[in-house]
Amino acid sequence: MVGDGIPASLTDTPGDAVRGRAIVADRTKGLCLLCHAGPIPEERFHGDIGPDLAGAGSRWSVGALRLRLVDARALNPDTIMPSYYRIEGTARVGTPWRGKPVLEAQDIEDVVAYLATLRDGQTEGSRP
Repeated sequence: MVGDGIPASLTDTPGDAVRGRAIVADRTKGLCLLCHAGPIPEERFHGDIGPDLAGAGSRWSVGALRLRLVDARALNPDTIMPSYYRIEGTARVGTPWRGKPVLEAQDIEDVVAYLATLRDGQTEGSRP
């Protein structure tokens, strides 16, 4: 961690924004839309307790996005956002999931790649 982010990739493979979007939209894997709204119009019932994901790439650097996914509590100890990659110091984790991250390192990189493409003023499908 450097400042408010993790500047280095967690993997040697660049993130894939298409796979990242699929993870964000997947209500069984990422669960992002449970708390966040985002530019994924085919999915209904977006959450509203976390920041809207639209424009995330304009608001945060790639490193800041990565830290928020890996361990948002490093920035805000009171956040209710889960730590998607941190496994130490977690509480109330079911036995089958203990010692395992919610998302693998490549999944994190894919979601970061997708979120980084979300710029203010863009619509679904437009390019940065």
